[in-house]
Amino acid sequence: MLVAYIVTLIISLTIHEFSHAWAGHALGDVTAKREGRLTLNPMAHIDPLFTLALPLLLIIAGSPVVFGAAKPVPFNPYAVRYGKWGAALVAVAGPASNLIMAVFVGLYVRFLPLPEIANQFLTIFVVVNLGFFVFNMLPIPPLDGSRVLYAAMPPAGQDIMDRIEGFGIGGIMLILFVFYRFFSPLIANAVGALAYLILGQRVL
Repeated sequence: MLVAYIVTLIISLTIHEFSHAWAGHALGDVTAKREGRLTLNPMAHIDPLFTLALPLLLIIAGSPVVFGAAKPVPFNPYAVRYGKWGAALVAVAGPASNLIMAVFVGLYVRFLPLPEIANQFLTIFVVVNLGFFVFNMLPIPPLDGSRVLYAAMPPAGQDIMDRIEGFGIGGIMLILFVFYRFFSPLIANAVGALAYLILGQRVL
């Protein structure tokens, strides 16, 4: 189980961050390419604390949903086309890649006969990717979903979100752990519902 989770985390977060880099590059920003992040090499994206240690702690703690983060891909929101909506597209590209992977692999598991060990591994892959999708789409800075909310906010609201984002990923992790009892059921229910739609069975 631990090996399955570790392999899934590395694959999923690498593709997640590469998708941010690719979207930014496609919209005209060369920052990610200049920083060596426009690659599928996991070593360019993995963060030992948030990519490996945090998810493994959640697994050991028996969390129904496992999530984590890689090193954020740098991008210049003023360099992408379409302004703040271009920045929102760059942000959404990451979690969208997790949803696409979950749907593709989930339908494969659902409709093709597989050995039990392959079925278990791929089911973990689906659930973890759905967890990344739901978690990252929360509209809380600096998570990816906040960029969509940011694009739709008036300037006063954007200023507030800018101040919150200044706390970084460590701040959001602290908030989530403090309010774990509130966030965990919401994320688990959303992941469970999506997994049921894709896999045709309850996994949470």
